[in-house]
Amino acid sequence: GQSFAAEELFRLHLVMSTSHYYELYRRSSIGMALTDSLDELIQSGHINPQLAMKVLVTFDKSITEALTSKVKSKAVFKGHLDTYRFCDDVWTFVVDSMNAKLETETITTERVKIVACNAKKPGEQ
Repeated sequence: GQSFAAEELFRLHLVMSTSHYYELYRRSSIGMALTDSLDELIQSGHINPQLAMKVLVTFDKSITEALTSKVKSKAVFKGHLDTYRFCDDVWTFVVDSMNAKLETETITTERVKIVACNAKKPGEQ
C-alpha cells in the first residue's frame, strides 16, 4: 500500500487546495517521479509534508506555464469516440482506432484517453 507520507500529502492537499492550476500533470511520468522523490524525502525526514505540497503546487504552475509558452506543435486526431465526459471544467475522451497526424509523423493507436482543460486560469476571460 501507499506510505503514510502519501496519505498525509493527500490530506494536506485537501486543506491547501488554493492553486489555480490543474493537477493533471502530476500523473505524468515526470510528475510521478517528483511525487515519489518527495515521498522518499518525507520518509527519510529530510523535508516535511508542507514543503512537499509547496513543491507540488510550484510544479503544477511551472509545467502548465511551460507547456503553454514553449509548446507550439499542432496535431490532428481522427478516431472513433467511445466515451466522453465533462466534469469540473475538464473534458475526458476515450478514442478507439486513433490516428494522430503530427507535424513530422503519424501515430496510430488502438485506444487513447485524452484529458483536456481550459488553458486559461479560473476567472480569466
